[in-house]
Amino acid sequence: MSTIHVSDQAARWYKEELNLNEGDSIRFFARYSSGGGLHPGFSLGIAVEKPRHPADQTEVSGIQFFMEDRDYWYLKGHQLHVDVVEDGQDIEYRYTEV
Repeated sequence: MSTIHVSDQAARWYKEELNLNEGDSIRFFARYSSGGGLHPGFSLGIAVEKPRHPADQTEVSGIQFFMEDRDYWYLKGHQLHVDVVEDGQDIEYRYTEV
């Protein structure tokens, strides 16, 4: 079972904002940040690139969303839920414990 869950609306948002085509891929990765996401001092980053050593992946609306082995520590024990915020102008990341 995948720990990455992307809504159809979020997949469409990524397609439009990043000019993606069916078959493209989005990598989620842990990055240093002054803000906090799931872990203090880190937040979730994204990059448009093909998977090399994916630890987890899911496909939504023809786009593959994944996290590489080296970054998977960020989600350990959690599921990632990606959706658009109410006004549809941005993405929201939520985490739930598994």
